[in-house]
Amino acid sequence: MKEDLSCSRVDVDTKLIESAKLFLEQKNIEIEQNAKIFSLLGNEVRLKIIYLFLKYEKMCVCDLSDVLQMKQSPISQHLRKLKDGGLLKNQREGMTVFYFLNENVQNDLKGIIR
Repeated sequence: MKEDLSCSRVDVDTKLIESAKLFLEQKNIEIEQNAKIFSLLGNEVRLKIIYLFLKYEKMCVCDLSDVLQMKQSPISQHLRKLKDGGLLKNQREGMTVFYFLNENVQNDLKGIIR
């Protein structure tokens, strides 16, 4: 027997509905930012990269390639997406470019991951 999941209410709680609409309007920027983060983290490789950066301060493409056992080109593409999305920053040291978490989102990412 299938349960009927349709809504049938007797009274409309207009205060609740208006309050909820206002709440979402106030949280709109935060919701957009979190949706962007969740979209980036929805890819298994990018999520692994974030896990690594939460554990290790900085890594280069070569390090990530060795750890993830992937070619450097796809790793670089994932890093670019994470950097463009504001989750990572990078810094050149001689011939090597090191990536690390953007300090502005580091605590947010820790909260999401844990």
